[in-house]
Amino acid sequence: MRSFIPLLCLVIFLSCENKNKQQEPSSDFSGTSLLVLGTLQDGGSPHIGCNNDCCKSLFQNPDHERKVVSLGIIDPQSQQTFLIEAGPDLPSQFKELKEKSGFKTSENPDAVFITHAHIGHYSGLMYLGREAMNAKAQVVYSMPRMKSFLETNGPWNQLVRLNNIQLRTLKADSEIVLSPQLKIKAFLVPHRDEYSETVGFIISGPNKKALFIPDIDKWEKWERGIVDEIKKVDYAFIDATFFDAKEIQGKNIKEIPHPFVVESMELFKDLSPKEKNKIFFIHFNHTNPLLRKESVESKRVEESGFHTAKIHQQVVL
Repeated sequence: MRSFIPLLCLVIFLSCENKNKQQEPSSDFSGTSLLVLGTLQDGGSPHIGCNNDCCKSLFQNPDHERKVVSLGIIDPQSQQTFLIEAGPDLPSQFKELKEKSGFKTSENPDAVFITHAHIGHYSGLMYLGREAMNAKAQVVYSMPRMKSFLETNGPWNQLVRLNNIQLRTLKADSEIVLSPQLKIKAFLVPHRDEYSETVGFIISGPNKKALFIPDIDKWEKWERGIVDEIKKVDYAFIDATFFDAKEIQGKNIKEIPHPFVVESMELFKDLSPKEKNKIFFIHFNHTNPLLRKESVESKRVEESGFHTAKIHQQVVL
């Protein structure tokens, strides 16, 4: 009987361990997968002009893991890679996507997808110009207004004129087939659309789907319900620019109306553990305490059943 008790404890322990592992993204990347190449808001970290504690030490000792938001897609079956967002960290994100693929010989992905015309999402296109890569017909997908913005404003129109980039038009709610096992669909979201529309993406692999909404105004402004959209996918990478209102003291929230993480967690509190496990907060402002994994706020997110997106993280599609 005595020998049975330790054995029973071991069985229970292993059962709990397996249960916890099932809640984490798989580590088998032999198939189509999504790669997190950046998690920060447009201005990065440290943030220009910032003299607060969140930036001071980083100017002296930069954290090279802190890169502006971007996702990569790796499809070994078709031997293709794709990049979502073309921000200021584009050079290192191109390189990591190539190296992580294990098969890519070109430095360029097969296509780049852009959500909107804010600097952290398209300004990296400058590296494709003749002053830098002098790329040859890099395929870039964008919505009609975004496409027009690039075609009619310098210096971006020079990229078009010199065929550094080859623009292709996205259509809202229309699926693009990238390979037999990979599709992507853009959908409109409300945001500050000064120069272009703003979209999110649904990336569909052979077995799983991922939702990507790095920028949106408050959830209630969207004609769709975010809770319903989360239930349709297997992973949801969503806007977490600010943790709460403390970060924007002295600023007009109407000018930057992102959903606070605390608001999102309140909205999602009644979701099942399985649904909560899908959610990965991303697109962190330099002030966001979720950038520090040891912070009280980071622990609160994880203890509530959610996750923060981590650079280099891969999930299987």
